[in-house]
This record gives sequence, structure tokens and C-alpha cells, in this order.
Amino acid sequence: MKWPVNWLLEFFYHVGAMVDMLYRTLRSMVEFRRAIPYIVQQLDRVGVGSIPIVALTSSFVGMVAAVQTAYQLKSYVPPDLIGAGIWKAISIEFAPVFTAVVVAGRVGAGIAAELGTMRVSEQIDALEVMAINPYRFLVLPRLIAMIISMPLLTVLSMAISIFSALAISRLLFDMDVYSLVEGMKSFYSNKDLFGAIVKALVFGVSTGIVSAYFGFNTRGGAVGVGKATTLAVMVSIFMILFFDYLLGVLIFG
Repeated sequence: MKWPVNWLLEFFYHVGAMVDMLYRTLRSMVEFRRAIPYIVQQLDRVGVGSIPIVALTSSFVGMVAAVQTAYQLKSYVPPDLIGAGIWKAISIEFAPVFTAVVVAGRVGAGIAAELGTMRVSEQIDALEVMAINPYRFLVLPRLIAMIISMPLLTVLSMAISIFSALAISRLLFDMDVYSLVEGMKSFYSNKDLFGAIVKALVFGVSTGIVSAYFGFNTRGGAVGVGKATTLAVMVSIFMILFFDYLLGVLIFG
């Protein structure tokens, strides 16, 4: 049985190790040109490959936002304020958070499993023996792909969510789409879009580093790979929610 102090020390150890991995990965940027082909490959996997699931998730997120907002407020406020509520909910919270969670489940798990398999099969050790920087070869392309893809996927999620919200508001509640759009335009703020992009960038960095960290430190064969993948997804989602709160306070507080 571990005492609380031991849990706390272990927590700070892992945090420090993740920061160290981020530092080593950023240092490997000096070899950025050699990593470009792998970055393009990861962009296709992380960004393009995530479009279908992000689009499907976003359509239902927009529907839920419209149904809940209209159900709660239709009898009390005009349609333009309902449109404003839909825009604020989607842009500030739903689009960046749900996109990050979906990407963490799809891509983060894949990164942890792939690197974990390479670790237990000693492929990462072989790279080090051949004097190939594993941070440049394995972590850097995945991290940059996450940083680039997450904001773009978030913007796509916003567009699809708003479109589906307008459609469901019209079909189910017979609301005037023009009034909803005017409300969104009236209450639009650059800070909303800026905050969503900043959140997406931070979510991309945290998910990429967390997934790579647990993959790099996998032990125990196939069972260890399974544990590392599970931990990577769990910790990534926790970090998404933690940074969502922290950035929400800093940007909108």
C-alpha cells in the first residue's frame, strides 16, 4: 500500500519526466529538416485521418447544443440570444474539448501503443545504438502533427457543430435561422476564437507528450503496452480538462 506522500512524489516525478521529454524534443528541432517527411506522414495520420470521426462527433455536439439551449431558453429569450448561447457554448467549450478528447482516444492511444511496442521490442534501443535521436525520429513528428492538426480540427468542428445546430433548431423547434445567425454575429468576439485556438494548441502539446511519454516508458511486453495505452488516454483526458479550466480562467476569467 502506498502512502499519500509516495503518490505525490510519483506524480511530480512523472510531471518532471514529461517536461524533460518536451525539452529534449524541442532541442531536436535543430534537425527539423530531416524530420519533415515524417511530419507529413503524421499529419496525414493525425489530421486527415481524424476528420471523419471529428465530423461525426461534431454534428451530434451541435445537435445537443441546439436542443439543450432551445429547450431551456426558447420560452424566455428571443432567438438571437439563443443563437448567441449556441455560438458561445460551441466555440469556447464544446468544439475544442470534444475534438481533443476524440483525438486523444484515436491518435493518443495509437501513439502510446506504437511507441510502447517499439520499446518492448527494443527498436528504440536499436535507434540509440545507431546514434539516431529517438526524440527527433519518433516524438518530434508526432508532436508537430498534433500541434498543427488540433487547431484545424477544432475549427472544422466549430463549423460542423454550428451548421448542425442551426439545422436541428429549424427542424425540431421551427426557429428562424436568420435570427439565430444574427445573434451569433452580434455576440461574436475575437476572444472566443482566440481562446479556442489556444486551447487546441495546448491540448495538442499535452496529448502528444503524454502519449509519447507512456509509450517510451512501457515495460512488461504486451500487457505493458496495454497498460501504457490505457494510461496515455486517461492522463491525456485529465490534462485536457485541467488545461480547459486553467485556460478558461486565464483567457475568459
